Amino acid sequence: MNPKELVALHAYDLVKNEFHKDFILGIGTGSTANCFIEILCKQKPEIKAFVSSSESSSNLLKAAGYEISELNDVGGPDLYVDGADEVNGKFELIKGGGGAHTREKIVAAASRKFICIVDDSKIVKKLGNFPLAIEVIPMARSYVARQIVSMGGKPTYRIGFKTDNGNHIIDVLNLDLDVPYETEKRLNRIPGVVDNGIFAFRKADIVISADSKAARSLEQSF
Repeated sequence: MNPKELVALHAYDLVKNEFHKDFILGIGTGSTANCFIEILCKQKPEIKAFVSSSESSSNLLKAAGYEISELNDVGGPDLYVDGADEVNGKFELIKGGGGAHTREKIVAAASRKFICIVDDSKIVKKLGNFPLAIEVIPMARSYVARQIVSMGGKPTYRIGFKTDNGNHIIDVLNLDLDVPYETEKRLNRIPGVVDNGIFAFRKADIVISADSKAARSLEQSF
């Protein structure tokens, strides 16, 4: 197994005994989350409802015969499982490489527990080497980019990409992420920003990481 498959299997083994007929499971987006979806499709656990953070994940689950519920209809998931682009020792995250971070943050915030599954390359001492995705309303893209420059950031428009919400993405390097939740809050106060890919207010509860040999659950401040 590769590391992504290992962390997905470890996560499933960790939570499989919690599944029951009234269980609501939130599913994230990306290649690691897809590995978890593959295990679900094979094991077919008894689950009341799935809430997905993207159309791509929803399509995978639908192809396996599952129905996808709207978050508005089922309330908060018991568990949310998703990957990340970076994870620090406080379990704060950078997400958004796939452009689904706004919906991912909503589902994570609504969930009772958030398990983040990553390979070891995503573990960092400080967030910020991976470009920070910021979802913006199209008419505000240039304005938001100027505000980011004033903060010291280097924004790049993700050309040809549109989110599931119909918005644009600006990828940003060089922001001050010494205190991630302060930057998360500051960015979201810019008019036209829908949300950014810093997960500090709603960080992961559990992080599972793997190398090429084994997966393990991490302790905070690893």
